[in-house]
Amino acid sequence: MMSVSTAPSNALPVPLADPIDRLIRWIGYGLCWAYGLLVFVIILQVVLRYGFGSGLIVLEELQWHLYAVGVMFGVSYAQVNDAHIRVDIMHMRFSPRTQRLFEIVGIVIFLLPFVWVVFYSSLEFVYDAWRIGERSDAPLGLPYRWLIKGAIPAAFGLLGLAALSRLWRDIYLLINDRGAK
Repeated sequence: MMSVSTAPSNALPVPLADPIDRLIRWIGYGLCWAYGLLVFVIILQVVLRYGFGSGLIVLEELQWHLYAVGVMFGVSYAQVNDAHIRVDIMHMRFSPRTQRLFEIVGIVIFLLPFVWVVFYSSLEFVYDAWRIGERSDAPLGLPYRWLIKGAIPAAFGLLGLAALSRLWRDIYLLINDRGAK
């Protein structure tokens, strides 16, 4: 259950946050095709394995990678659309002003530090994979393992941008939205 009172769709226009949210939604719409491709790869793998008795390792690994990309980048999309999980049973009982205050505190104390730790920690992880030319352990697996590992800082960078946009939106609306007491 989402709280409607702080959803960006019914809020006042917010300079800077609105264009960032549009960019993240655009990226989300583009990456949603990963799930269509994922379904195709799964069906192909099932047909090859059970219909012809031979699946492909590369398709198995591609399934994991497509799913990971969809989930990791989907989190920032959920953030800008206010579709993320929180304790709405309590949240919906608060006034819009109190909801915004809780969002601000949650973003500053919990979300942004978490995003920073994962983003920063993943940079060396990706660099090491790229430096050694890491590939799948399976002989017929996917090459360029650093590429899927590179999705980690990219996705968390986008999530950080979404969190900053939401933080700015809530601060701006807290200051400028006189109708929400």
